[in-house]
This record gives sequence, C-alpha cells and structure tokens, in this order.
Amino acid sequence: MTTTKNMKPDIQIAQEAKLLPILDIAREMGLKEDDIELYGKYKGKISYEAIHNLKDHSDGKLILVTSINPTAAGEGKSTVTVGLGDALNQLNKSTIIAMREPSLGPTMGMKGGATGGGYSQVLPMEDINLHFTGDIHAITTANNALAAFLDNHLHQGNELNIDSRKIVWKRALDMNDRALRKIVVGLGGPVQGVPREDGFDITVASEIMAVLCLSNDLEELKAKLAQMVVAYSDSNEPVTVGDLGVEGALTLILKDALKPNLVQTIGQTPALVHGGPFANIAHGCNSIMGTKTALKLADYVVTEAGFGADLGAEKFLNIKSRIAGISPNVVVIVATVRALKMHGGQQKDTLHIKDVDALKNGLSNLKKHMETIAEFNVPYVIAVNRFDSDSDEEIALLINWCELQGVQVSITEVWANGGAGGVELAQKVLIEIDKNKNEYSPLYNLSDTLQSKIETIAKKVYGARGVEFTGKSKKQLKQFEEQGWGLLPVCMAKTQYSLSDDPSKRGRPEDFTITIRELQPRIGAGFIIALTGEVMTMPGLPKKPAALNMDVDKDGKALGLF
Repeated sequence: MTTTKNMKPDIQIAQEAKLLPILDIAREMGLKEDDIELYGKYKGKISYEAIHNLKDHSDGKLILVTSINPTAAGEGKSTVTVGLGDALNQLNKSTIIAMREPSLGPTMGMKGGATGGGYSQVLPMEDINLHFTGDIHAITTANNALAAFLDNHLHQGNELNIDSRKIVWKRALDMNDRALRKIVVGLGGPVQGVPREDGFDITVASEIMAVLCLSNDLEELKAKLAQMVVAYSDSNEPVTVGDLGVEGALTLILKDALKPNLVQTIGQTPALVHGGPFANIAHGCNSIMGTKTALKLADYVVTEAGFGADLGAEKFLNIKSRIAGISPNVVVIVATVRALKMHGGQQKDTLHIKDVDALKNGLSNLKKHMETIAEFNVPYVIAVNRFDSDSDEEIALLINWCELQGVQVSITEVWANGGAGGVELAQKVLIEIDKNKNEYSPLYNLSDTLQSKIETIAKKVYGARGVEFTGKSKKQLKQFEEQGWGLLPVCMAKTQYSLSDDPSKRGRPEDFTITIRELQPRIGAGFIIALTGEVMTMPGLPKKPAALNMDVDKDGKALGLF
C-alpha cells in the first residue's frame, strides 16, 4: 500500500539512496566513457557522435504513461513512470525511462519538485529540480537573445519594416511571475530603444523549448529556429528568425542543451531526462532525441506526457508521434481513488473519508480518458496508484469496474515500495505489448482545415458539443490558412483540471462548448497553438509557494524539495 505513515520525505529518501557513477550506468547501457560528457559524478549528456553511432540499432518497445485529469489530490503520474521502469528492470528487461525535466517555476510554486516521489524517483533530485545541466537556462538565454536582436533591429532602422504593434515574440523567464505578463519596454528616450508593449512567457512555454524537443539534430534545430515567426511587417507579412539572420547564433547558444541528459533512478535504472514543455500551454512531451536515443539503447522505454490524456497524451499522439515517426506500443492510464472521488464531488479536505458514491460518480472521468486512447487505436492498461487513505471497499469497486470494462488493471505501490510495487503492472503491460494490437492512427488528417482539427479534438477528446471561435480567432483561422499554415497539427492550450475549458467542471462535463479566443503560430515547432478559456502562458505563484519550505544547510544540502 502507498502510505504516508512513517515514510521519510522524498528529499531524504533521495539523499540516502546509493547512486552509481553515471559512467557505470552508461556502460550498462552499452555506451563507452567517451560517449558521455560529464556534469559531475552523477549527471551526463550523451554526445552527438554516440547518438549518430546508434542510428542502425533496432528500436525497442515504447510505453506511454498518462493519467486522468489531475486534481489537487495528486495522481503520481511521474512516480508511476519511474516505478514502472524500475519494475521492468527488476524483471530483467532492458529498460530506460525518458522523461521531461522540471521547470523551476512550478517547483518553487505548487509542485515543490517533479522527479517522482517516495522510492520511485530520478536522481540526483536536487540537481534535476534546480539547475540540472543548464538546458532550461540555455533556452531562456536563447529566447531573450532573440528578443534583444529583434528590439535592436527596430532601433537600428527597422530594415524589415516590422510593425512594432505586431511583434508576437515575448521574453521568457523560468519562474511563475504574473507581474511580467504585460509590460512596456524601450522607455526613456531614443537611446533606450523603441517603446512598445511586451510581455513574458514562462520558459517552458517558449517556442524554443518546443523546437528543441522536436528536433532530431543540430541542423534540424537551426532550420526550425529559422522558421519561427517573431512579428509581422507593415504589410502584414510574417517576419521570421531567418529574416533577422540570427538562427546560427541561437543554435550556438543551444548546441549543448540539445544533447539528452543521462541520470538514474533510485533503482539504478537509466533515465534520459530532457526537455520540459508544459502540456496545458505547449505540447507536453520530452525531447524526440531523448525518446529515440532511449529506443535505440533499450528493449523497453517508459515515457510520460504531461497532465491527463486530454492534453499530454493527445499531443504525444497527434503531434510528437507524427514528427518523430514513433508511436507507443501501449499506454498506461494512471488513476487514484482520491482524484476520482474529487471528480465525483468530494472535497479535498474530506478525501480520507470513505465515499463510494463520489468514487462511482468520478469514474466517468476515467472512462472518457479510456475512450480517448481507444480513439487512437492503441492498447492501454489502468494503473491504480494506491494511497493509505483508500479503503478496501473503494479499491475493490475501482478494480471490479475496470475489469467489467474488459481492461487490464493493476494496483501500484511504487511510491512506498519502488519497482517491487509495480511488478504486477509491468507484467500486465508486457502482456499487452506481446498481443501486438497497436494499430495507432492520429485523430485527424493534416489536410483537414485548422478549424476541423480543433473541432475534432474538442469533440472526440474533450466530449464537447461544439466549438465557439471569437472574432479574433476567426480572422486568424483565415489568415493562417492563407499563409499556408493550415497543414500543421494543432496544439490546444487548455486547463488541465477539466475536460472542458472551465477548471471548475470536474468529472465528465456534458453539453459544453470550447471557446477559442486566439491562435498563435508556432511554425518552427510545427504546430498552431489554440488558446482556450482563460489559460495563460505565464503562470502565477500561489498564496503560499512551495519555496517557503525550501532552504539549504551549512554543508550545501538542499532542504524542503519534497
């Protein structure tokens, strides 16, 4: 049973774990010492030469971990991802975990850390949760260098005739900071630049993060960066990074950040932790280079996609799978009794009290995510991440319900027991893979109009009755089609807490519409973002941020990263 009783804090468990030197982990994967660029004793990057040498290796099997719509109660998707990888390792299956790296903003905000939990963590968790190998800092620098080049172009004569009112490139910061959502730059007279409105996105929402995660090599990275739209001219023509001529400089800044990071779990399973786009405002998947490198090095790769299947998994299957030319052999949908009860109407502060009726009502949320994965013709398994407050009656009800749906289901206890708590789940995942029933197909054709793609996602994935487009988004639909961008996939920016675009509507809302307020071109990344509801690209901090609990002792040991 996953229990919080008598359990040490995550950070203490992580600090007491025995780590192998990362070169030992690399050797077990079949890599040589020269293939790893060391960032200390326990972190490394895989060199471009090593990745090139793997190109003729056959691919392993891919396992995608997703979940129901998250709640404040927590689902433990990352924990299950790590635990499942460790469990496969315990079954003597050659396994690598491929995950996203955490953003500092949510770490300091609500999450307090994003490397799994309990005895299913990737290590060293303090480094990964803070600066790691500097990838996100490099992306922040490249993003803001581009902003500086753009403003300098305006100041130095504006050769491209950029309309300063139509600049769409924002600055970025890897922190939740609502005060920076809308700002004014260039104040103070002619020598200070051209005054204009500006704003900040959180770094993980930057198009550069998406471009890095969707590139196969440096040349592709440079080509994608060149295609990014930063503004529009006086004649309303798009202005790109290539027009500014700075794609080479940006690639230079990112040349090391593109290399996948190698770390390990508490169970000493190799983990490639690389890239970290949000799933509610970006595409929510780790890097293609991380996933594809892992597939060349292991028989089984466990990866994850952010938030519920309505966000991360949908984008993995409609965007990443197309661009990378890969698809999961099986999907794991993580659910908890606690979260399902919240979706069924129970309040967070009463979740420790048994409420079978709330659980029954909340099952509709799980059912919708099962239907969504089935729409892609990919097999799936349900992982019930158990907590100590779950009653036997509630667990039995959930297991019986899943079995009546004809789906494989397993109780997981990886938080308390590490890989040993996920062995049954691993066995059932292997059974589904061996059935070889994966007939993956995306939900829409790229030849469909942008409007049609948006409506398909809203209806088939969210269960919406229809879609309402604001006047602005209608104009943008027409404009983007005329620009030739209509053949791109769509990346929906939507609240993670609901299938609808209203975070207060839990469970499985019915008879609702999705409102598209604005579209944003992400031509370098290769998709169009559709902003729904009130979702924002720069989050704010909560009233009591997790940062209030963080500290460091006199020896430099991190405290309060939970």
